[in-house]
Amino acid sequence: MICFLRGLGFLYERFFVWWVMAGEDLLNLKPVFVRLEELKEHENFNPQRLEELLAEILRDGCLKRPIIADAKTKVILDGHHRYNCMKRLGKTQIPVYFVDYWRPEIEVYPWDNKPPVTKEMVIEAGLSGRKLPSKSSRHMVRLSNELHHIEYIEKIEPTPLEKIP
Repeated sequence: MICFLRGLGFLYERFFVWWVMAGEDLLNLKPVFVRLEELKEHENFNPQRLEELLAEILRDGCLKRPIIADAKTKVILDGHHRYNCMKRLGKTQIPVYFVDYWRPEIEVYPWDNKPPVTKEMVIEAGLSGRKLPSKSSRHMVRLSNELHHIEYIEKIEPTPLEKIP
């Protein structure tokens, strides 16, 4: 019976990834609320930037944009500071855009003069809990042969704090 239930869990996870990714249009993603403990960070955050963003969120009374995570592994690709702000505020969920990280349109580069980083390194860091230093990865998206920071696909969709569980 336990094996059967585990099998159902695996099938549910595969169905979820398929359903989220089916016909995925990177410019028309739909956010979903996800429990914070389900998500995995791949890099540390800058404490000063966290405090600045937290003050902005409290002043505005909302989270302006969902974060982006890989649908299969739930590793956060963009939004570590927003994620940690929600934790600090005692929230249990956050709006997330899920993407298929292995799509060729999604690329990863190092910030400034930092060492090279790969998608495999990002996923390994998120799954192992051995986080990369803050701003180790810069996720980009190539659309119509133009390269943009991944926040390009994050629509500004303010979510009032009182609507975030």
